[in-house]
Amino acid sequence: MSQNLIQAADLSLFGADPLWLVLLKVVAIFVILVLVTLITIIMERKVVSWMQWRVGPNRVGPNGSLQSLMDGIKLALKEEIIPRTADRAVYWLAPVIACVPAFMTWAVIPLGPEVSIFGTTTPLQLTDFPVSVLYVLAIASVGIYGIVLAGWSSGSTYALLGGLRSSAQMISYEIPMGLSFVAVFLYAGSLSTSQIVEAQTQTWYIILLLPSFLIYVTAMVGETNRAPFDLPEAEGELVGGFHTEYSSLKFALFFLAEYINMVTVSAMATTLFLGGWRAPWPFSLWDGANSGWVPMIWFFGKIAAFLFVFIWLRGTLPRLRYDQFMKFGWKFLLPVSIAWILIVAVARAIRNEQALDLQQAVQAYGLPLAGLLVLYWLFEEFRDRRKERLAAESAKTDAVVEFDPFAGGHPVPPMPGQSLPSASANSLPAQES
Repeated sequence: MSQNLIQAADLSLFGADPLWLVLLKVVAIFVILVLVTLITIIMERKVVSWMQWRVGPNRVGPNGSLQSLMDGIKLALKEEIIPRTADRAVYWLAPVIACVPAFMTWAVIPLGPEVSIFGTTTPLQLTDFPVSVLYVLAIASVGIYGIVLAGWSSGSTYALLGGLRSSAQMISYEIPMGLSFVAVFLYAGSLSTSQIVEAQTQTWYIILLLPSFLIYVTAMVGETNRAPFDLPEAEGELVGGFHTEYSSLKFALFFLAEYINMVTVSAMATTLFLGGWRAPWPFSLWDGANSGWVPMIWFFGKIAAFLFVFIWLRGTLPRLRYDQFMKFGWKFLLPVSIAWILIVAVARAIRNEQALDLQQAVQAYGLPLAGLLVLYWLFEEFRDRRKERLAAESAKTDAVVEFDPFAGGHPVPPMPGQSLPSASANSLPAQES
């Protein structure tokens, strides 16, 4: 990795800002995240309405552009209803635990290069340290406690099931997400976000580490509880999930945390795989594309592309069954993540011994192994489908058991091996005159 081995960035630039500049950065990040959330909500409703040939919000503001702002004000002013069986202390604390970590993760995300703010030269990043990515993973893991505690403290079965689903979902998808970062660490030689962006000066990691990118993108959708992985909020079976018993401003905090987490995982994908704030080609040919305040345009443009993918998935894909979702995380994403780490590590060792370029080593050894993993997954899927088909066929050959479809007063469909009784005029209930 001779030409790709980037010297470590100077972390002494961070931590030397005056107090007024630190406060200014904190307020700016907070305002930017709130504005991006409002824009994302209105654009989600607009884009989904275009996809599904509906009208969408069009009353409040020019072409409905202020609808999300009015919804936030309405939620803040609505009457709050607290369940009688709720644990009030935890019930009040859970939305805060879910929302605060969503803001804290942005402390180490680079928004741009060094700029001059009121005569003081400073990087467009609040702070950075040698293990910034681990800090993001640690803080993001804290947010799940807010969801679990919200489900437990509400005193509702539906909310409790939603909280338990969130915890299981986080365990299943946090591991592949963390493992997808390992290849980036091996390639960049650092866990600092600013150094990882600096290491992508020549080539973005989405090209060199495409499997890691695909694993991360899949895991980040599951991590943020977004469709088609929105099992903790499955309104079809859980009403609203973990926040069923929440209303007013507390519900708005959960809503805000979800959308900020969407922006956060998109920013991490941009930082780790898309060169961060660096300009894409052909804009990178312009000398001033990566200097001053201009790189913030590229950074938030890449985030907007990821947010569009989130909205696109919600408007097109149906929700998975819970067993399918868990199986996909444990039986596919996790083995593929581990195998890909081994591939990158072996390729790096071969390059160090034989002076090969790491990219060539990954292409020579990694892609064939990745192809074998895909074939193995297809074989497993084929075998599972075959088992299900054989089970269904054997159920048909069993003795047919008649049952009462109106048992318990509610019509139910027949189970495998059962059949509806033959309909006849004598068996139908007499209609009232």
